[in-house]
Amino acid sequence: MPKIVDTAERNRIVSEAAWRVMVRDGLTALSVRNVAAEANLPPSSLRYTFPTQASVRDSAVALLVERMAERVARHGESGADDTAEADASTARAILLELLPLDDERRVEMEVSLALGAMAATDRALWQAHQRTHLAVREACVRALALLGADPRDVDGTHALIDGLALHLVRQAPTTGDAWALRALDAHLHRLRTPAG
Repeated sequence: MPKIVDTAERNRIVSEAAWRVMVRDGLTALSVRNVAAEANLPPSSLRYTFPTQASVRDSAVALLVERMAERVARHGESGADDTAEADASTARAILLELLPLDDERRVEMEVSLALGAMAATDRALWQAHQRTHLAVREACVRALALLGADPRDVDGTHALIDGLALHLVRQAPTTGDAWALRALDAHLHRLRTPAG
């Protein structure tokens, strides 16, 4: 009887292996052969689903965006009976999902940074990088809508999230993340406080 292969599980394994290769060895090391070795699979078994480096990369980006969207979606839409405080708490929780505050999100951010660094010279990478960029922006839009903030503040919020994420990934391991949480909370307070 032939072995039944769970395609979604296999794609996840391959995509996560691609993440590890990108983070450890850089985007230039991302090849079907290297990813197969990292996933402990024979390269020939990947050739049908992932015939090229671009197909491996696209699958890795799709998983990154999917996981981010799933985490954000866990923070449900506000209901008619929700209070402003509940909405503010949900908005903060959504934005926290975009920061590398645990190992999973740190790896995702490293992958996103690798894509972003190479995207300046590679049009195909630019398109992959834009997918992650737009996913972060959409989460910022959702958070600000919950706050009832001015939609023009999305750009500033998105820039703050990107900057905090970059600094969290590149800082000394002993620095901690309390400073980033304070910066985010100060920004959210400003958005909720009417000018004047």
